[in-house]
Amino acid sequence: MQIQGSIEEIVFRNDENGYTVALLSYNKTPVTIVGKMISANIGENLILEGEFVHNKKFGYQFAFTSYEITLPQTLVGIEKYLSSGLIKGVGPVLAKNIVQKFKEDTFSVIEMAPEKLAEVRGISKNKAYEISAKFFELRSIQNAIMFLQGYDISVNMALKIFEVFGSKTVEIVRNNPYRLVEDIDGIGFLTADKIAKNLGIAMESVFRVRAGIVHCLTTATEKNGNTFFLLFLLFSNTMELLGFQEEKREVFDEVIDELVFDKTCMHFWHDNLEIIMLTKYYRYEYSVAQKLCLLASSTNVVQTDVSNEIKSFEERNNVMFHVDQKRAIECAVNNGVSVITGGPGTGKTTIVKCIIDILANRRESVLLLAPTGRAAKRLSDSTGQEAKTIHRALEVNGDIDRIGRFVHNENNPFDIKNFIVDEVSMVDVMLMSSLLKALPRDARLILVGDKDQLPSVGAGNVLGDILASDCFPITMLTKIYRQTDDSLIISNAQLINNGVMPVIDNNSRDFFFEQKSDLNEIHASIVEMVTKRIPNFLNIDSSQIQVLAPLKAGVCGVDNLNRTLQDLLNPSATNKSELVLGTTIFREGDKVMQTSNDYNLKWSRRNGFLYENGEGIFNGDIGQIQSIDFQTGETIVEFEDGRVCTYARTDIGELSLAYAITIHKSQGSEFDVVVIPVIAGTSMILTRNLIYTAVTRAKKMVVLVGEKKNLRRMVANSYTVKRFTLLKKLLIEQNEKIKELFS
Repeated sequence: MQIQGSIEEIVFRNDENGYTVALLSYNKTPVTIVGKMISANIGENLILEGEFVHNKKFGYQFAFTSYEITLPQTLVGIEKYLSSGLIKGVGPVLAKNIVQKFKEDTFSVIEMAPEKLAEVRGISKNKAYEISAKFFELRSIQNAIMFLQGYDISVNMALKIFEVFGSKTVEIVRNNPYRLVEDIDGIGFLTADKIAKNLGIAMESVFRVRAGIVHCLTTATEKNGNTFFLLFLLFSNTMELLGFQEEKREVFDEVIDELVFDKTCMHFWHDNLEIIMLTKYYRYEYSVAQKLCLLASSTNVVQTDVSNEIKSFEERNNVMFHVDQKRAIECAVNNGVSVITGGPGTGKTTIVKCIIDILANRRESVLLLAPTGRAAKRLSDSTGQEAKTIHRALEVNGDIDRIGRFVHNENNPFDIKNFIVDEVSMVDVMLMSSLLKALPRDARLILVGDKDQLPSVGAGNVLGDILASDCFPITMLTKIYRQTDDSLIISNAQLINNGVMPVIDNNSRDFFFEQKSDLNEIHASIVEMVTKRIPNFLNIDSSQIQVLAPLKAGVCGVDNLNRTLQDLLNPSATNKSELVLGTTIFREGDKVMQTSNDYNLKWSRRNGFLYENGEGIFNGDIGQIQSIDFQTGETIVEFEDGRVCTYARTDIGELSLAYAITIHKSQGSEFDVVVIPVIAGTSMILTRNLIYTAVTRAKKMVVLVGEKKNLRRMVANSYTVKRFTLLKKLLIEQNEKIKELFS
C-alpha cells in the first residue's frame, strides 16, 4: 500500500530490528516509519510504499520498502522546510517573510529567479544567491542519494560519493559507474559492477576491464601489502574477477597501456619478471630509498669516541651495557642512518635513553617518534622524554589534498637534527616517505624495532627491506636483560620466536593457558576471563584487558566477541543513546577503534588550562564513545591520548567496536593484559610471528584459551607471506649511485 505525508521529525534511534525510525505526519496523525535509511528533511513530503506492522517496542509502524521525496506543498510545510536550519542564514522569521511574499511560488523563485528574494526585507542580493545555491545543493544531494540508494548504496556512502562528484554525481555514475572503484574509498568492484549491470553496460566494456584491473591491483597493494604485482597474476586475477570464460588478453593489454599512459600505473621488468605497480607506490619507495641513502652519506668522516659518555651513563643509571648494545649506541651517534632491532627485553629502550643522554649533553635536540598513540606514550613513559606520533609531528594540513597532506615536507622540513623512530616495523612506505621528506639534509635517523613482528598493515616492507639491503649499520640484539624470575612473558616470547613451545605453567604470575577444545567453550571462557575472572584476580577494570583474535569472522572472531562483550560490559539502557550501522550497534560508553586514516577529522585536546586543536584520526587509535546525538547521529569520541573528536553520521563507518581487535591491529600497542583465542585455521594466517606479535603486546599478563595442539602448530609454522616490494632494490641502486658520486 502507499501512504504519504510530511516529515515532522527525523529521529535516529533503533527499534529491535535495528532500523532507522522517523516520525511522519500522515493525515495529521503521527506515524512511526521504518525501513531503509532515509535522506528526507523536516517539512518535505514522503511517498512511501509498504505496509503497517506491529512492533513490540514502538507499536504500529509503517514498514516501507521504497520511497520518493518531494518538496513540501503546503505553506506550513514550505515554511517549516526553510526554517529547519538546512539553509544557512534562514531562520524562522526570514522563512515566514519569504513564504508570505511568494506563497506557493516560493521554491520556483528560489530556484529560477533568486534575485527576487532581495525584495524580502533582510535579504541582500548576495544573500539571495547564497540561498539559491544552498537550495540547489540540497536538491542535488538528495537526488544523488535517492539515485544511489536505488542500487543499495547507503546514505553514508552516497554522501561520500557526492563529496567527490558533486552535482554531477548522477551523470557520472550513469555514464561510467566504474569510476567509483578508482575515485571513492570503500566502493569495490562488485558494487560498481552491480550498478553497471542494471544500467545495461556491456560485460566486455573497457570501463569494466579497467575497473577490474584497478581493483585487483589495489587489493594486492592495500589489502595484502604489496607495492607491485606480477603481471601474469594480475591478468589471471582480473579474468577471474570479471568472469570471462575466454581470456581477453588484447583488451587487458589495451587497458594496461591506458593506465600507464595516464600515469595511474607503471609497467616494467624486475628480476626477469614483468611487473605492474600503482605509480604512487613507486614514488613512495623511490623517495624512501633516495632520502635514506642521502642521509647515510652525510656521516661525519671523523668518528666520535663515545665510550666515556657510555660509561658515564652506566654509572649514573646503574646499568652495564653488553658489547652489542655499546655498538648500537656508537653506530647511532656516528651515522646518518642506523637500525637497532631486537625482541622485548633486549634493552632497546635503555639504549635509546643513553643515545638521548649523549645527544643532550652535546646540546643537540632529539625528536622521539612512533607510529601509534599507544607506542608514542610507551616511548615517552620509558624514556622520560616527550614522544609524538609521526602524524602529529608532521602536522596534518586538512586544506591540502590527501596525497600531500602534511605541514612538514621537503619544502618545510623540521628544524631538529636527531630523530628516533620506535616500532618502525609497523611503519608503511607511504608514512616513511612522508617522514623522510620532512627531515633536513644533515639529519641523524635512528630506527628502532622488532624485525620479527608482523609487517605494517599498510603497503610495503620498510624495516625488512632496509635490513635486507645491508646499506646501513645494523645492530641485532638477541640477549634478554629485562626479565624477573617469576615472569614468563618475555622468555616465552623468545621461545616462540625461536620455534619452541612456550613454558606453560599456570602457577606463574603472568602467563596462563586455559585448555578448551570446543569453539563455543573457548568463546565463553574468553568472555568470562574479561568480564569476571581477570578483573577479580588482578583487581583491575575490564577496560585494561584487550582481546586479540587472529580472525574477524567465526565464533571466536573479533566481530562475535565484540557483540558479546558489548552486551555484558556496556549493555543497552534507557539513558544510553545508540546508533546502528549495518550489523553493528554503537552505544554511548563503547570502546571503539578508528579503522582507517582520516586526515580531515578535527579534534581538540585539553592541555592544562589551554585547548589544543588539530586534524587527523588514524588507523588503530582507540577511544570511548562519550555521546551520540539520537537526532543527527553526531557521535563524540574521546581517544586514549585525550583527543576529542566529533564524528558526523557519515563518518561513523570509520569506527569499529574494540573490546576485541585483530592481532594485526594491535601492532605498536601495549596492553596490561591480553587474552588470545588459540584456534585452528589456515596455515597462511595462523603463523609463528602472529602469535609472537600477540604475546609481545602484553605488559602484565598473557592468557591463551584453546587447544595446545593449535598453539604448537602456530609456533612451528614459520610461514611468512612474501610481499612484493621494490625498496630493497632501490636502496641498493641509490647507495651505489651515491658511492660513485663521492668516490
